[in-house]
Amino acid sequence: MIRFITTAVLCTSLYSQAHAACEARNFVVAVDSGHSPSDGGSTSARGRSEFEFNDTLAREVVSALKNAGYGQAFLLNPYRSELSLHERTKLADGRGAGLFLSIHHDSTQPHYLNTWTHEGQEQRYSDDFSGFSLWVSGSTVQAARSLTTAKAIGEGLLKRGLAPTLHHAEPIAGESRKLIDTRLGIYRRDTLAVLRASKAPAVLVEAGVIVNRAEELRLEQAGHRARIVAAVVEGAKAACAATP
Repeated sequence: MIRFITTAVLCTSLYSQAHAACEARNFVVAVDSGHSPSDGGSTSARGRSEFEFNDTLAREVVSALKNAGYGQAFLLNPYRSELSLHERTKLADGRGAGLFLSIHHDSTQPHYLNTWTHEGQEQRYSDDFSGFSLWVSGSTVQAARSLTTAKAIGEGLLKRGLAPTLHHAEPIAGESRKLIDTRLGIYRRDTLAVLRASKAPAVLVEAGVIVNRAEELRLEQAGHRARIVAAVVEGAKAACAATP
């Protein structure tokens, strides 16, 4: 009887420890708005900087995470400062992040771009590609958990009617990226600084192709962004559940 009680107590203790490790309120998620005001990244078909798209979506991700119980989720750059890539991962690690999410929006290789006039200004666009992509490093100690998180995000995006773009795997200059999950649009790229340097599992999310004129308009719609945000929250849940 004593042995049974001891075993039961031990099992309960182990369960409690595992459960505590996965409690949303204890799980720190660092959310990075890719690029910065001065280094805006890509330019959309209507002349908006990628950073503006990134910052809007990243803030919505943080808000949704908090609403889902992840009270320690935080935006790395709330004041839209100029942060180096090293500073971003250092800030996340310093706050004990259990997950690093970098939010981006996508473009294409220059030879795919055409010109058109929008509101009296000549802009560049390409309607050839659309969709999301997810990026992980395979060379870090957190590679498996990063991939688990990316898969959860990808599944969440698919079930909400979004589709991945596979154009980064095209065997041309500037692309030829390693596509490790065609259905979910997951690529492996070990040289991306924030993925390589993060001590936590890390996923870079390309939410859509902003040089695509139709997709740019979708990405400006709150309802469309909400579907992306919900999928990212599912990824955070998967990362939490995979915490040792």
